Amino acid sequence: MTWDIRGKLCVVTGANSGIGKHTAIGLARDGARIVMVCRDLEKAELARAEIQAAAGSDQIELMQCDMANLGSIRSFTDAFCAKHDRLDVLVNNAGAMFSKRELTVDGYESSFAVNHLGYFLVTKGLLDLIEASAPSRIVSVASGGHRMGWFDLGNLQGEKLYSRYVAYGTSKLCNIMFTYELARRLEGTGVTANCLHPGAVGSNFGASSGALFSTLMKVGKPVLIGPEKGARTSIYLAASPEVDGTTGGYYAKCKPSKSSRKSHDREAQRQLWELSEQLVQGRG
Repeated sequence: MTWDIRGKLCVVTGANSGIGKHTAIGLARDGARIVMVCRDLEKAELARAEIQAAAGSDQIELMQCDMANLGSIRSFTDAFCAKHDRLDVLVNNAGAMFSKRELTVDGYESSFAVNHLGYFLVTKGLLDLIEASAPSRIVSVASGGHRMGWFDLGNLQGEKLYSRYVAYGTSKLCNIMFTYELARRLEGTGVTANCLHPGAVGSNFGASSGALFSTLMKVGKPVLIGPEKGARTSIYLAASPEVDGTTGGYYAKCKPSKSSRKSHDREAQRQLWELSEQLVQGRG
């Protein structure tokens, strides 16, 4: 049966602004049911009203989760699994960039924790439901900025040397490595896992990240794009029948693209997975 997003249940993390909000709008317009996962419920309620109006849909649900807090993530995934009996699409979108090295309540560097461990633990907590709903899809928003990152176990969280650009790039490199490892682990289950570069998006996030970062993230024409265009590849990977059964890919502008050579290191992918398991174990 050809993939049809109509009526499917989709989780979008960080759906109250930027790419996440426009991903939710696009999927809702296509007929999907949306669960917005957001940290600030007051802001999220306003965004939900905007999404409902823009998409002409009342199938928009809101759930709270702080991606900087592993306990909050576990509470969300437990609550979701208790409330819903299926999950067709998970869009890992929530992300942040920090100007200085900060630690989360769990003691982890914030870029790594929010951008990578958040994806990892949300996916892990919802995976049984996703597999039970197969065919289903996991879409993770990475970035061309991953080329600034390094998989260095001795400085993975900026323990020795911290740069916000490198920290962010490393977390986005981890998104891609996580996706490749996840896709292999899900072979034969009917669940696909893909990641993407959304483009150099002129959102509040991009503005706060500095001109250098925006320049380094650019693909193609040297101009910033709006969050609506930035959401197109996320929507494509979540909704398009063209990628039905396709897994383990990195996309840009709705087409397969090449991630950095270092992202394809299978041993590093395995090490990242095992380390991530250890870091989330017993926390929160």
